[in-house]
Amino acid sequence: MTNRQLAAQQTKKKLMEACKELITKKGLAATSVDEITEACGVAKGTFYTYFKRKEDIVFALSEGMFGEILENAKKAPGGAVQKLTNYLVNFSDYIEKGGVKLAQEWVKNVADSDLCDNGGTQKLANDLRDMRALLDHLAQTGALRADAEREELAKELVELAYGQMLCWCMNGGSYSFKERAEAFCKAYLREILSDHIVQ
Repeated sequence: MTNRQLAAQQTKKKLMEACKELITKKGLAATSVDEITEACGVAKGTFYTYFKRKEDIVFALSEGMFGEILENAKKAPGGAVQKLTNYLVNFSDYIEKGGVKLAQEWVKNVADSDLCDNGGTQKLANDLRDMRALLDHLAQTGALRADAEREELAKELVELAYGQMLCWCMNGGSYSFKERAEAFCKAYLREILSDHIVQ
């Protein structure tokens, strides 16, 4: 990677970090591009080198950590229930750490097709892809039955995670999303997987 590419990567990262901090404090609607660029010490035009509009940062922020969460879940000790619990709990923890305002902005922008430019569709596709990759890994390692309906199971688990996130957003983050995910996994995940795991 050239020095110019490294500098561009650092600038984009600074813009994303500044935006995340501002959105977490005051919400996306109340955050201007001027505030984001001022917080980074760059010209306003620099923002548009990396993003079409400020809503695009919400989608970019959501992509960064999820690959790492997937890889950590694959390496986690235990079988299918433990590895899927690891993934779902860390998925929830990452969203919770970003703050309820950021999650609400993401949900709002995904739901509004005029704003999302297929970003929401892409995010859902990415999350389904990652869940399917984890389920494929579990089948390859013998923790999940080889004939398990992994595509349908991936959809079910991602929809459950999204539903929990939406409820957490609607409640204004009044409880811990991570703890709710842990409680859900402890109470229901083994039953959901009962027809799919190797006994």
